[in-house]
Parts: sequence; C-alpha cells; structure tokens
Amino acid sequence: MVRAVVLGAGTMGHGIAQVCAMAGYDVQLSDATEELAQRGAERIRANLEEGVRRGKLTDAQVIEHMSRVTVAGSLEHACDGADIIIEAVPEKADLKRDVLQRAERAAAASALIASNTSSLSIGEMQAWLSQPARFLGLHFFNPVHINKLVEVVRGPATDDATLERGLELVKRIGKEAVVVNDSPGFATSRLGVLLGLEAMRMVEEGVASAADIDKALELGYRHPMGPLRLTDLVGLDVRLDIARYLHEKLGAEHFRPPRILEQMVADGRLGRKSGRGFYDWNDD
Repeated sequence: MVRAVVLGAGTMGHGIAQVCAMAGYDVQLSDATEELAQRGAERIRANLEEGVRRGKLTDAQVIEHMSRVTVAGSLEHACDGADIIIEAVPEKADLKRDVLQRAERAAAASALIASNTSSLSIGEMQAWLSQPARFLGLHFFNPVHINKLVEVVRGPATDDATLERGLELVKRIGKEAVVVNDSPGFATSRLGVLLGLEAMRMVEEGVASAADIDKALELGYRHPMGPLRLTDLVGLDVRLDIARYLHEKLGAEHFRPPRILEQMVADGRLGRKSGRGFYDWNDD
C-alpha cells in the first residue's frame, strides 16, 4: 500500500489528505502539534459527512476513507517510510525550509517530495535540499476536495521521473494537471492575483461595489466566483504576502499591493477567517 504524508493540517493540508485517502492511499497527517493534526482529521470527517448529507457518499464510505487517515505524533515519524510527502504549511520561507529539510532527512531516498506553495520559487526550495531532483510543486486549490485543478510545477532540478510521479498522483486522486516551469507565481497565482488586485483598485476608486464587480466576472465571463469573494476565502493577509512577493520578484507595478488591501489587513479584515473582508461573513 502506498503511504502518503501531508505536512500541515490546515485549510489546504487537510483537503489534500482527504483526496489522497479517498483515492486509496494510506495517509498520515502531521502538524506542529498532534492536536492541530487531529483538528485536520476532524475537518476531513466533517467534509465526508457533508458528502453523505448531499447524497454523494455513504456512511460506509466515510468509515472506509477515515480508516486510511492517521494522525502522526511527529514529522519525523510520519516521513519515515513514506512514499509521497506533500508539504502544506503556511507561505513562510523559513518555515517551509525547516519542514522540508527535516522531511528529507527522515524520508527514504525513493520518496517523492512536493510543496503545495502557491507562489514561492520551487528552484529556491530545491537549493535547500540534498536531493533536489525528486522535488516539485503540487499546487492544489481550495476547497481541495471539490476543485479539480492541480498545478504541477517543475523546478530547474526536477527530473523526468519525478514529474511523471507527480502527474500520476494527480491522475489517481481524480484531478486535472497543468504543467508549468518554475516562475514567480507560476501561472495560476500570477494571473489570479493580478485580477484580484485590479478588482481591489476598482473598489478603491469607487468604480463599483465588490459585489457588482464579482457579479460582472461571474455572469459576464463565467467565473465560478468573483475575485473579491475569492480573496476573502483565501485570506487578505495571504493575498497581500503573495502580492508583495510577486512585486519584489517581477518588479512590475501592477503587482504592487493597493492601499485598500494594506489597510484592510492592518485593520484585521482578513476575509472569512476573521468574519469580515470585502464581504461580511458573520451572517453566513
């Protein structure tokens, strides 16, 4: 049985663990503490039980999928003997470096190691590792158990065998892959953040309300969700970090964070997780 490990049990990590378990992998979920990892497992169960309420799953399937999910007491214990390791910790370079280096030391030489980063350079991450050829980016999208896309990012040192293993994983979990070469923001974050920042500037300038800007993109261009509502779901602080990173790396003014984004984050208006962003989530 193939064993997958997900490092980070938060918004993205628990979703990645869920789809891996549903695809038949034995999954170990790890976080900074065992309590945080257990919370991630509980979120997986809640997602699956929602699937039962919607008629998509049976109670027996929930039991089967959850039987494949275990909570790891430590990162090192989780990675020992793992076939696939996917890092899904917050977008902080120092944190990712520590987690990936510890994972590589604990893992077998044959393990595939991937990062779910949405914008940080895969090439820079490879420089942290002693075996960069087995490392690549697997950028999932929220909510992971619903969104079909995975952006497979090939770093400068990623070898062909690693790329093929990444694509095989994406296929097995029922997702669709797009392959991009390492570049700041890859394809999806670069395009998505740009659209979101321009929408914020339009709100700032009084062009239209957040709701009407989103409605225009949803109805006029068939986007499943408008860029400002999506920003609320992702987190305004996360979007701000990515915008700053892309502005620094690409030097393009259109990635400079707008004042409205800076101010909202400073005010603690981070989107759904804080209850308020471009929308009020307290009534949902």
